[in-house]
Amino acid sequence: MKRLFSGVLALLGFGSNAYAQGYGGWGMGPGMMGWGMGYGGGWLWTILMVVFWIAVIVGIVLLIRWLILSTKTTTTHQRQEESALDILKKRYARGEIDKEEFEQRKKDLLS
Repeated sequence: MKRLFSGVLALLGFGSNAYAQGYGGWGMGPGMMGWGMGYGGGWLWTILMVVFWIAVIVGIVLLIRWLILSTKTTTTHQRQEESALDILKKRYARGEIDKEEFEQRKKDLLS
């Protein structure tokens, strides 16, 4: 009886090596979780994962660079602001105002 039962199972494919490897029963089939790893799908996910991490690293580097440059420009703009006296001196040097007007405005600024 036991021999008959195992023969029927073998005819149905339940006792074959293919079933043991997962090709006909409840198994997943070839490759990891049956997603066609035998067809090169594993390399696709590997490449996509590498590209993803490269993009993350590049994004972090660009974010840090942007933060450094944005703080650097605000401090340089603050240093480049000219005082009213500096502007007055430049206008006098360019000849836009004469000496009397320069002295009068300078006196107004300093008082």
